[in-house]
Amino acid sequence: MSSLWTPSGEHFPKEEGAAATEGPASQPGATDVTEPSPEEAQAAVEAMRAQLAETPAEVVIANHCYGLFELAAIYLSQSPPMLFEARLAIDALGFLLEGLKGRLGEAEPALLESLSQLRLVFVRLEGAEKTDAESSANVGGDEQA
Repeated sequence: MSSLWTPSGEHFPKEEGAAATEGPASQPGATDVTEPSPEEAQAAVEAMRAQLAETPAEVVIANHCYGLFELAAIYLSQSPPMLFEARLAIDALGFLLEGLKGRLGEAEPALLESLSQLRLVFVRLEGAEKTDAESSANVGGDEQA
């Protein structure tokens, strides 16, 4: 049976028959996993650390950059866009990419292109927000005249 990894460790789903006899975990929508022993949890953490140690740093850092890209995209896709938060994520991604220029391997060109796309979307949304605010101000001013 497959397991589910979470930050608190690896969890193994219980058998269906055992789940039906239990209390709160058998409620609809509740997750049905067993808690690993402390030894199992420690072994899972050590295995994850060993795997991470074998991964080149450029790959791990690029993965974090993709996380910043996704974070900015989530903020930009809200209605209305969360421009302050998006700007922070975009700036963080930009600083990483500019500071590590030439050191992120084959992921670097795609990350730079992604950053450019985020910046274009941000400017477009920021401009639309300013235009909407100005239009609202003008409509309000016309009604008062």
